[in-house]
Order: sequence, then C-alpha cells, then structure tokens
Amino acid sequence: MTDKRQNFVRVLGRGDVLALGFGAMIGFGWIVLVGDFIGAAGSLGAALAFVIGGVVMAFVGLTYAELVSAMPHAGGEHHYAMRAIGPRGAFAASWAMVLGYVSVVAFEAVAVPQTLVHLFPGMGVGHLWTVAGYDVHADLVAVGVVVAVLMTAVNYVGIRPASAFQVVAVLFLVAVGAVMLTGSFVGGSAENMEPLFTGGVPGVFVVLVAVPFLFVGFDVIPQSASEIRIPHRMVGTLLVVSVFCATAWYVMVVLTAGAGLSAAELSASELASADSVAALWGSDAMGDLLVLGGIAGLLTSWNAFLIGGSRLVFAMAGARMLPAWFGHLHPRFRTPSNAVLFIGALSLAAPFFGRPMLVWLTNAGGMNIVAAYMLVVVSFLVLRRRDPAMERPFTVPAGVPVGVTALVLSFGLFLLYLPGMPAALGWPHEWLMVALWWAAGAALLWRLPRIAPGADAERRLVEAMDARAGAPRT
Repeated sequence: MTDKRQNFVRVLGRGDVLALGFGAMIGFGWIVLVGDFIGAAGSLGAALAFVIGGVVMAFVGLTYAELVSAMPHAGGEHHYAMRAIGPRGAFAASWAMVLGYVSVVAFEAVAVPQTLVHLFPGMGVGHLWTVAGYDVHADLVAVGVVVAVLMTAVNYVGIRPASAFQVVAVLFLVAVGAVMLTGSFVGGSAENMEPLFTGGVPGVFVVLVAVPFLFVGFDVIPQSASEIRIPHRMVGTLLVVSVFCATAWYVMVVLTAGAGLSAAELSASELASADSVAALWGSDAMGDLLVLGGIAGLLTSWNAFLIGGSRLVFAMAGARMLPAWFGHLHPRFRTPSNAVLFIGALSLAAPFFGRPMLVWLTNAGGMNIVAAYMLVVVSFLVLRRRDPAMERPFTVPAGVPVGVTALVLSFGLFLLYLPGMPAALGWPHEWLMVALWWAAGAALLWRLPRIAPGADAERRLVEAMDARAGAPRT
C-alpha cells in the first residue's frame, strides 16, 4: 500500500487553521434564521440555547482535539474510528459526515443566489418550475451554478489559494460583526428584546436542533491535518478555540439583532439580522453591508466544506471504501482533485430545487453530522481504555468524564431529529434524502470484510480488499 498522506503540501499556519474552523461554522444561518430563533425562544432564550449548543460542541470538540493531535492525517474521523472500532465503524462515521459536508456545500449553492435577491430585488426572472410551493427561477439557478463552478475551481487548484481566500473572507466577516455589535450600542433598545424568554423548553429545542448544522465546521480542521504545518498540540487547541469563537458570534448576533427590532418584526423579516442592523444604524446601506457579510459567511463555509469533504472522501478511497478514482491526488496541485470535482458536482444540482432545499439540507445534514459526532466520541472513549499509551500531544483533562458527557449530550441532540420530537425530520423529502444516502452506503458497506480494529486496521483492510480484487500490492 502506498501511503499518500505525506504527499499533501503542508502550508496551513495558525491563522489559516483558525480561519478554516471559524469560517466553516459561520455560514448564513445567522442572517436568515435569527428571527425564527428569537420568535421561538425569546432573545435571551435563543442566546441561552446557543450557549448550551456551544457547550455540547465544545465537549465534542475536545475529543476531536485529542484525536487529531494523535492522528494528524487527512480524513479525520475516518482514521479515529478505523483504529477504535474498525472499518465498518469508520465507514459509518465517514459516510454520515460526508452527507453533512455535502449538505452544507449544497446549502450554500442555494443560499448565495437567494441572498443576492436582497441586494438586487429585480432578480428572480425566468420561471422554470415550482418545488414545494416555491418558484424556481433561471437567473437564480444560473448564479448558484456559476458560483459553484468558481468555488470548485479554487479548491481544485490548491490549498494555498483556498486558504488565502478563507482568511480574507473571515477578516471581512469579523469586520461586519464589529459593525453589528457597535450598532447595538448606537441604536439598540432593551425594550425590543422583550420578551426575553418565550416558548419554554420546546422553544429552546427549536434553536438547539439547528446547532449541529450551524456549528459543524470545527471538524474540518482534522480533515486537513495533513496540510497543517504547526505542532499537533496547537492544532487541538485551535480547534477548541474555534468552537468558543463561533459560540460567541452566535450569541452576539442574537442579542444585537434582538436589540434592533422587536420579535414580531424579526419573525416577519426574510433577512432578520440585516434588517435589524439597518434599524440600529438608521441606514439601509448598513443592512446591505451585513448581507455582504452573510455572503462572506456563505463562501467561507462553502470553501471549508469543500476542503473537508474532499479530504474525507479521499481518505475513504485510500482505504478502498470508495472507488480508487476518488483517491486521485493531483500531481501538480497536490489536491484530491477528483473528490473536489465530485462534491462540486453535487452542489451544482442543489440550485435547481430552489429555496425548499435549504430546510431539507439543514435537517437531513444535521442528523447525520450528530451521528458522526457520536461515533467519534465512542472512538475517543474506546482508545482511552484500550490504547492508553497512544501518543497524545493534546490530552484532554478528565478524558473519560469529558467523553461520556460529550456522548450523552450529542445523543440528546440526535433524539431531537426522531419522529415525535419537536424538530423531527419531515416526510417525505428529508427522510427520503437520508434513506437514499444510506441505501447507497449500505451497498458499499457490505463489500467490506470483517477486520479487527487497531493501529494497522487500514493496512489490513487494504490488503484484504486488494487480494479480493486480485490487485498487486504497492
């Protein structure tokens, strides 16, 4: 077996890593969903839900931080689960997370053109068809497709341009956040924030169920571990820091948006945060600036998940879980070019479904992301017990209690997606999306032989798969 992990270019420094994780978590939900969150839980209730969600993600992030420092290879959870619970567990964790990544990339392909309508109200021409009651227009589809091609191209030609783009976009996003925070002191009103709590526990659950989708992104850092040039211990630290930064961002957005407009006004707004900032500053231009910040957030998430998703698909192909075509490393750009093209191609299809696809992707992707988190936490606990001597440059204090807490909390999030719960997946679109994905996964999973977990599990799996296919060892 030829080890391709060292063939990546190690160029990502501390700023790149932090921008990658933070930018991945700050998409566009903070622009469009904050009105729904405040309407469901109240301004302080929604902020509390994000604090709770941030704590959940921090516990999960701590387990990731230890594992990425111990196994800094492209593919992240694929390698953790492979060593802890074997190839089939690794496939389940990886397959679930790939759907999460693809759902975010596809989400951005729909959200970018929808966002531009706010800046250019004349958009929305050339009616194509209607999906779930919403009209799909040719110009919005065209914008989504063009931006998808451009984002795919940036990632195809190398990690350097992709990381440079990420840093610049995150800096602009932070500047927009400063404008929002300052505006809350200039024109904010405590009266607008009332009622501080509404909807009770179910209202908090409505916000919590969006947490996995909004916070997914810190796990992109482990996916690109083979391209990071800083000490492994620092990688784990930056991963946890990125979670805390995202938590602070979402709490800030909820409270500042609540100070600008009443809950009723926010709920009636399509771009609640932007309209709130326009009210805070008394200027529509400031609202437009926030929309540009939202587009920056969309692009940072899009970019990060193309990076993370392609590396995870690449790792699965290297273990013979996916066809070898996905494991091609571009000889010049040193990127998993075919995996990038695959995820980019999936994002091209999303704009043709229009706005309803946003909700379907959020829920279907979120459920699978939480499932992957649970398997990573299980891997963390198994390795703590079975492989205590494994080198861990970043070691989580009180590791087992932290892991158990992360498992319980992530399982609680997972329950919110099941039938009968406040945020259960919808039928048929969301459950059908999940079912089709896992039907395809089952067709791939049955091919895998039973291989015991361990540090050399991937090598043994590759040898077994190659022997079955009659391929010579390399």
